[in-house]
Amino acid sequence: MDETITLAHGNGGRKMRALIERVFATQLGNLDTQADAAPISLPPGEIVVTTDGFTVQPVKFPGGNIGSLAVHGTVNDLAVSGATPLYITLAAFIEEGFSIALLKELVASLGAAARDAGVRVAAGDTKVLPRGQGGGVYFALTGIGVRAAGCKLGIGQIRAGDKLLVSGPVGDHGIAVMLAREDYGLRGDVRSDAASVLKLTQALLPLPGLRFMRDATRGGLATVAHEIALGAGLGLTLEEEVIPVREGTQIVCAMLGYDPLYLACEGRVVAVLADEDAEAALTAWRELPEGELAAVIGEVQSAPGKVNLHTRIGGTRILPELEDDALPRIC
Repeated sequence: MDETITLAHGNGGRKMRALIERVFATQLGNLDTQADAAPISLPPGEIVVTTDGFTVQPVKFPGGNIGSLAVHGTVNDLAVSGATPLYITLAAFIEEGFSIALLKELVASLGAAARDAGVRVAAGDTKVLPRGQGGGVYFALTGIGVRAAGCKLGIGQIRAGDKLLVSGPVGDHGIAVMLAREDYGLRGDVRSDAASVLKLTQALLPLPGLRFMRDATRGGLATVAHEIALGAGLGLTLEEEVIPVREGTQIVCAMLGYDPLYLACEGRVVAVLADEDAEAALTAWRELPEGELAAVIGEVQSAPGKVNLHTRIGGTRILPELEDDALPRIC
């Protein structure tokens, strides 16, 4: 078998068939490579669908790689919508010259992440891009899940006085990818938080005061806060003192002038709950390994439009909405 991807791997012939069988089918399992469409069975409930594309440089970083990241990102979008993820589909766009051994490693990681999340890769496709027309490998996934009929989660449910929670330290993914690039000549032990958040979201679903959940990916915690403020027509006040940030992430941010509140997370949930259920939510999260550092970090205000941060030194500043990339693009 060739060591790198060639254009012939995308021509529909023998090499493409071999690539699909040896790299994708063997790692993902239960793929019918002879069919144009795959039948799926869904339990009762409301069907929820999401789709997302994944491109990251480097494709491997401390705590994960583009394969596991793609599954986590897709599964998490379903989970924060209140759904149980069941199926994903995969489209792989591979640049000519990409290492087949590395591709197999990434697909194996994708398959393992899917199995850990309890989802099945039901269908897929591959395309080969000519050399220079891609960034190595891109993955595009569609996720399908089911949630209970009548599940009412959304920004429109949020009310003044509700509490804002985050499931763990923020900014780790953005810093881990940046350090892996070695753009700044820095080294560190920060690892990406990329992981499934399904257990975190399922822990909150029984609470009647659960209003809204979102995974804080591009733009980080601050961007989710602005989405809430703009969508609900309300304000938010965050408490800097209690927002969890790991020491390593905070040190790199201080050295380079970044704000961890705007950096990407890939395994954190931001949730809004009625005041009377906030402590129960916090307790439920802290009983899970994924949520042991969760915190209540703010409150929804009746005055509309602004996201304010109460600082550690006792002042208040407005958190502006993100306009430019806080880091070189990472996803």
